[in-house]
Amino acid sequence: MISLRRKICVVTGTRAEYGLLYWLMKEIQQDVELELQLVVTGMHLSPEFGLTYKQIEEDGFIIDEKVEMLLSGDTPSAIAKSIGLGTIGFADTFTRLQPDILVLLGDRFEALSAAQTAVIHRIPIAHLHGGELTEGLIDEPIRHSLTKMSHLHFTAAEPYRKRVIQMGEQPDRVFNVGATGIDGIKKTTLLSKEELSESLQFELERYFLITLHPTTLENQTGLKHVELLLKVLDEYEDYQLIFTKTNADTEGRVINERIEAYVGANPTRARLYDSLGQVRYLSALKHCKVVIGNSSSGLIEAPVFHKPTINIGDRQRGRLKAISVIDSRFEYQEIVETINKAISSDFKLSIENMELPYGEGETAKKIYSILKEVNLKNLVKKVFFDIEDIK
Repeated sequence: MISLRRKICVVTGTRAEYGLLYWLMKEIQQDVELELQLVVTGMHLSPEFGLTYKQIEEDGFIIDEKVEMLLSGDTPSAIAKSIGLGTIGFADTFTRLQPDILVLLGDRFEALSAAQTAVIHRIPIAHLHGGELTEGLIDEPIRHSLTKMSHLHFTAAEPYRKRVIQMGEQPDRVFNVGATGIDGIKKTTLLSKEELSESLQFELERYFLITLHPTTLENQTGLKHVELLLKVLDEYEDYQLIFTKTNADTEGRVINERIEAYVGANPTRARLYDSLGQVRYLSALKHCKVVIGNSSSGLIEAPVFHKPTINIGDRQRGRLKAISVIDSRFEYQEIVETINKAISSDFKLSIENMELPYGEGETAKKIYSILKEVNLKNLVKKVFFDIEDIK
């Protein structure tokens, strides 16, 4: 029997991406006129990254397909081959599921595999978080490629909406809805510090929350960067350290291995987690003193809690930033100075009433309502929007 419900297929490949898609998936799941199709891939299926697909199932979602694509390697060759494997897997998946529309978020290579397959299958694509800049990453051209392959665009801020239109997308298909991560903070019941300590089996007092990803457009800087950061953190013996693992990016494993060794040498002060999950991660954000590294959560979610962020290097260069975000190069003294500034009472006072650049929430409801009502007829036939006054 053919279902008359609109089939909305959501693809997720990482723990962070799933947290950002969670509330949108809930909105779709709860609507009897819609059918949520969930495809899980990438890091979710890897023992190395905690087999986080199990958490998705515990959250009450049914996984329709698992697309194995992640090779056990972090070299450029391994990542490129993973994209190829993903393309093969998604070809079979989309043939079976026959979705009416595909939802993708961000800029990762897993999404690239899904998007290029969907284009060939003539499946309309709705893309979240387009128009942003991360000028130190391979993700930058992937994100813009996803924009050109997509048919509906949900951006996190007005400058990003304008940039997507600048790329030739029709203005009536580009919506500034804010960041999906804000929904997670507004709607999730977070843990107290005591509850978080019990969950992590780590008695928390004053701590830094740290996530360091590779800067993937740089060649073999991962080990150098993590060594430098760990040397800096040795200066702050009065603070505990909670590390979360890097993504499955080029040079990601060398960073994780070095942090594992560091944590092993500092067991009373430091811990490393494959994945904290949405509730524990947001709770850790709420109670930490400073967010350190180069994760997008330090720019989008941390400011909602009015927490200082030390954003190191070029990974997030070009993104909108609240005044709580302090940029630093990968230089020892500069990182020390930025941490000292962030933990000062004057700085904490200065960010109490700051403006948030990524909206105030209800993003999932805005996206869901458009996905439900949009006319899918001829959606895949795109007309390039020319900006007439370009000199």
